Amino acid sequence: MLDLAVSLKQEYQAGGNSPLLKGKVLGMVFQKPSLRTRVSFDMAMRHLGGDALYLSPSEIGLGKREAIADVARVLSGYVHGIMARVFEHDHVMQLAQWSSIPVINGLSDYNHPCQGMADALTIKENFGNLRGLNITFIGDGNNVAVSLMHICVTLGANFTIASPEGYDINPIAIEKARQIASAFNGKSPSLNFLRDPHKAVRDAHVIYTDTWTSMGQEEETKIREKVFPPYQVNAELVGEARQDVIVMHCLPAHRGQEITDEVADGSHSVLFPQAHNRLHAQKAILVRLLSVN
Repeated sequence: MLDLAVSLKQEYQAGGNSPLLKGKVLGMVFQKPSLRTRVSFDMAMRHLGGDALYLSPSEIGLGKREAIADVARVLSGYVHGIMARVFEHDHVMQLAQWSSIPVINGLSDYNHPCQGMADALTIKENFGNLRGLNITFIGDGNNVAVSLMHICVTLGANFTIASPEGYDINPIAIEKARQIASAFNGKSPSLNFLRDPHKAVRDAHVIYTDTWTSMGQEEETKIREKVFPPYQVNAELVGEARQDVIVMHCLPAHRGQEITDEVADGSHSVLFPQAHNRLHAQKAILVRLLSVN
């Protein structure tokens, strides 16, 4: 999939992609607002000769106005694939259960696999490979951290997270990561769960952070703003990692909270190439899933 993403990106930069998805339409179901997910999927379909249909929360009311199973079966007769950006992971699982067409998880409260693909592509472009790299996530053990952890151990990178007590990664996701790591062909990648961000970034090739408060957690904002300041990715913290470290963030960034302007706009930052790689990673996902249906 990553090799395909690299190939499609090179083809696009050389003058445009072949219309591999001509005549195909992606239905995009949104429960949450979006910039990168909406635009990257929409443009990916256009670049590949297909089309995308945006369906807002008010138009469907997934699981409220209409049962998820009914939405899935109706859309299966209209479009060739569904991308869903939801609050509850169970909602995207139900869509997949009842759809007769491919369903892509554009984000759920459990994980964010499309972001993970773009992250792996960005790391690959900077280091050539993920095997043996030390990748550190600083902050809340959220959906982005879950997908980063899973793709790291799948590709042989060592994953470390430093998070405050009470904000750890979902234990089910950790167990899955351990299973993936134990089955790795070669030296098993390590999984490290720490509290100290300074210890976590030692010898890190990648420092990754995300917002302290995700969508749907707004009522926790004041509490989180007291808990997370020690986990800010600032120049001091970045200076404790390797000299060739890159800094990543899935965006949107709350500058001055989880990351400083100095770091976000600094020489180690790959925030915007990372954001642009959502387009190319998702092209690979779309071609893989829709070109055979």
